[in-house]
Amino acid sequence: MTNGNQQFSYEVKKECRQTGARIGVLHTPHGDIETPVFMPVGTKATVKAMSPDELEQIGAQIILSNTYHLFLRPGEQLIKEAGGLHSFMNWKKPILTDSGGFQVFSLAQLRKIKEEGVYFSSHIDGSRQFISPEKSIQIQTALGSDIMMAFDVCTPYGTSYGDAAAAMERTLRWLDRCRSEWTNKQQALFGIIQGNMFEDLRIESAKATAAFDELPGIAVGGLSVGEPKDVMYRMLDTIRPYLPQNKPRYLMGVGSPDCIIEAVMRGIDMMDCVLPTRIARNGTVFTSHGRLVIKNAKYAHDFTPMDPECHCYACRNFSRAYIRHLMSSDEILGARLTSYHNLYFLVHLMEDIKQAILNDSLGDFKNEFFVKYGYAQ
Repeated sequence: MTNGNQQFSYEVKKECRQTGARIGVLHTPHGDIETPVFMPVGTKATVKAMSPDELEQIGAQIILSNTYHLFLRPGEQLIKEAGGLHSFMNWKKPILTDSGGFQVFSLAQLRKIKEEGVYFSSHIDGSRQFISPEKSIQIQTALGSDIMMAFDVCTPYGTSYGDAAAAMERTLRWLDRCRSEWTNKQQALFGIIQGNMFEDLRIESAKATAAFDELPGIAVGGLSVGEPKDVMYRMLDTIRPYLPQNKPRYLMGVGSPDCIIEAVMRGIDMMDCVLPTRIARNGTVFTSHGRLVIKNAKYAHDFTPMDPECHCYACRNFSRAYIRHLMSSDEILGARLTSYHNLYFLVHLMEDIKQAILNDSLGDFKNEFFVKYGYAQ
């Protein structure tokens, strides 16, 4: 199955008989992406504490950068002058840029949302700024990302039905404006499904977003914003029948091992999150048997790897005691090693998930993983 313009196409290679989860390939100008895929987040044109070489070593296929942050600093025109994001940060594989919508609504001060766009004060210096659907696409075009996201209205968990409906409808109107501004077909544009936690709004949004048939992919936004996980899973179950079979499906902002597995089981192909690097800098790492807080005193004399079952550079070469020492001493290498490990863990979790899909046994894999990891069933 394929879909897209000359630059982009998506093929579903295998569906798990047990769950319906998919393995596919998304073809882009900067290389093929095998899905399902976890995408490390490089908000400000860098994945925190990681070099591009290290990202390649761990198997990262695509990374994210953020329109809002790069618009404010250093500015999209400077990056364009450098030859685009790929040249600026020396990353040769695909890049996806978020539209900036979520950051405007979560970070910006004194924001005012109007039909024409969003007026806000920069979180850096308080300067007055404006981003519209057209401006977001113009910024992302200058950045030169492979995948651009439509400018949407993201509502927090607990939003009223009326406000959620209004935001969802505005997101669709803004998608139409983004599509009109989308002129460089060497960049893909993905629409975003909204609707908060209301099933009928989610279905309406999914149907209307999928109707933009020329868009090479579709995203699910406004989840993982504070709602219980079972609510998020219910929303994914609700919209699944309405998602195009022949396009990649991107769940925005999800990155814990349990949510990754549950989302793939619900037909999701792409995910991203700052979680692995953020908790790494605070001294928490994923392991095969659950999370481990490396700064805890009980690891001071523990000379085993962070995860004895992991084959990453950090686990092959350093002990819990050493990494605890680095973190306790505020040594930069500590955060680099924990970040490397956490990203490696999630990238290779996806490899295990793919193998389970090939074996038509993702449901069994999930049950075994959850028991071992310590998740309640």
